[in-house]
Amino acid sequence: MSWKKEFLSHLDEAGIFIKSTEISPAIELWQLDDKHWHRFAELAAENKCRWAAGWAEQVEDQFYVHTCFEKSGDYILLRTTINVSKPELPSQASVYAAANRSERHMHDMFGIDFLNHPDPRCWTRHKAWGKHDYPLRHNFSVHGSPADITPPDTGYHFVQSHGVGVYEIPVGPVHAGIIEPGHFRFQAVGELILNLEERLGYVHKGTEKIAEGRTPEGLAKLAGRVSGDTSVAHAWAACMAMEQAAEVEIPKRAALIRGIFAERERIANHLGDIGAICNDVAFTFAFMQMMRLKELWCRTNYELFGHRALMDKIIPGGVAVEVTEAASKFMLTDIEQLRVELSNLIPAIDLNSSLEDRLYTAGYLSPETAAHFGTLGFVGRSSGQDFDVRRDAPYAPYDVVKVKVAFEDQGDIASRFWVRYKEVNASLKLIEQFIEHLEALPEGDLVATWQTPKAGSYGLGVVEGWRGEIISYVRFDKNNTIARFYPRDPSQLNWEALEKAVLNNIVPDFPVCNKSFNCSYSGSDL
Repeated sequence: MSWKKEFLSHLDEAGIFIKSTEISPAIELWQLDDKHWHRFAELAAENKCRWAAGWAEQVEDQFYVHTCFEKSGDYILLRTTINVSKPELPSQASVYAAANRSERHMHDMFGIDFLNHPDPRCWTRHKAWGKHDYPLRHNFSVHGSPADITPPDTGYHFVQSHGVGVYEIPVGPVHAGIIEPGHFRFQAVGELILNLEERLGYVHKGTEKIAEGRTPEGLAKLAGRVSGDTSVAHAWAACMAMEQAAEVEIPKRAALIRGIFAERERIANHLGDIGAICNDVAFTFAFMQMMRLKELWCRTNYELFGHRALMDKIIPGGVAVEVTEAASKFMLTDIEQLRVELSNLIPAIDLNSSLEDRLYTAGYLSPETAAHFGTLGFVGRSSGQDFDVRRDAPYAPYDVVKVKVAFEDQGDIASRFWVRYKEVNASLKLIEQFIEHLEALPEGDLVATWQTPKAGSYGLGVVEGWRGEIISYVRFDKNNTIARFYPRDPSQLNWEALEKAVLNNIVPDFPVCNKSFNCSYSGSDL
């Protein structure tokens, strides 16, 4: 008996009726009455399901509220319906900490009250909207009614600490570098961190709102800009969801090229992060060398495919650019060159005792805490969370290759450093495998013929981005336009785990702890 069948039997025993629809071989839609929303979460936790995402949408005079659960590579898309006139729903955040900020976001954007929520403070809502304005409702204009100057974000009730020698350190939201805005409020005794609380969402790009009414091509472009360093994976997840809704199967050649692009994106970011971690503890030599390698890698992207970050190369139905025989040879030469460079650099980094002193045991995230917050990608895999969509819920082209997943359970900065390095090596091998499969295919189409989906058709795209699992939900309106788009970046779950990883570290270690997570501000600020 599969775990889903066993779970359904537990639901039946609890008097919870489920209406089930298969979306794809790995994803089922389960619909239930809103009164069972919280109890379902309790039973899901007992069955060791992972809470993966949550979002809402307005359909006429109702709200559809969704959450996504995963176990053993199988996904449940859970849906309930509530009335717009009195939008209330029992909170799942008291069961799953990972649901906390998603529910707060739904409250701010739709006005849905999550009953018995453990943290009722606003999350996304700063000072740009009135108290009873809900930007993702249909009656709210995309332009809004902005003031000439948006008032500063004051009045947020941060956790307070009291006692002799306890003091607060506010950092941001504007930072000394070129990073995006985010506020960090520390409580410390001396240099020891007692508590950290984040406040994000200072830009709020309006991604969910401006997606409405777009064409599939327009949505793919928008998805590629959810988080600029994850252009490939976000565009892929959005296109996968649209293709699922339209019942479009992309060509095998296009799938292989998507895989090459995704692994090139992964390698570029990991090279940069390895160098940046070293830079944050003043090991400048490693930073310069790793950034040099990243720069060469990105220049190859531009030379072969026309964009350093491979933006807009994944389109609905396939890809926008071919990988020629000459490009394949160039990439294989590049791979060998990178391997040689890394074989010389990594021993020098590994043998640096001062670097070792700063990375080992610092920023510890226990496997229990990582699981509690649903952490993803290299952050989760450095703290005992052995999950990777490419291996555990494989999609083309990962279903035709062997995916080696880097894994550690020490949970410190050093573990996050070494998992990145292992993933670089694994990605190089994957690109070689994809090129080998590509060479065995005859030349063919790069884009499938698009089929206009019926109004109301929806899809769920799940892709392993370089930070971890990305989940994108798309619902179509009439005339081949988008009614709803929701992208869940892995950072939305990893940010909260960072607050726990820095506890009992010293304040000067925060920058390197933060860099070892490297969460996306943009990916969390839709």
